[in-house]
Amino acid sequence: MSVRPPDRTDLKILEVLQQDARITNHALAQRVALSPSACLARVRALEERGLIRSYRANVAVDRIRSATIVMAQISFQKHALDAFTAFDRCILALPEVVEASRVSGAYDYMLRVIVRDVHHWKDIARELLSGDYGVEKIVSHFLMDEVKSFAGYPLTDE
Repeated sequence: MSVRPPDRTDLKILEVLQQDARITNHALAQRVALSPSACLARVRALEERGLIRSYRANVAVDRIRSATIVMAQISFQKHALDAFTAFDRCILALPEVVEASRVSGAYDYMLRVIVRDVHHWKDIARELLSGDYGVEKIVSHFLMDEVKSFAGYPLTDE
């Protein structure tokens, strides 16, 4: 079964929703030149097709609690699928790990971790290093300022 690629109207809907997921269906319909019922049907279809994964609020966590953000580069001794799978389970169970990606290049994973302070980070790093995952090295970068926050993907090559 092949999945139909999004057309121009779908892309317009996705662009608007990336910028404002709380927009009303009526306002969204006006922005993309559809009737409200046709717009809602398209949004539902985009959700069902998995092109819209979720809706979230961008929370200013630093205004709520003490928060240090660590960007951690994780390197493994060996590239074994079972080690990656075990590590995946470990980081999925850690609420402090708020984002994780397996990447190619000089390291194997990039993690975004929220901690109270550097001591909290050291405890987590020790846990990752001492597990039986094959982690060889962790390089930590502490977020100083977020210059450009994620605001959505460009949906076309233009």
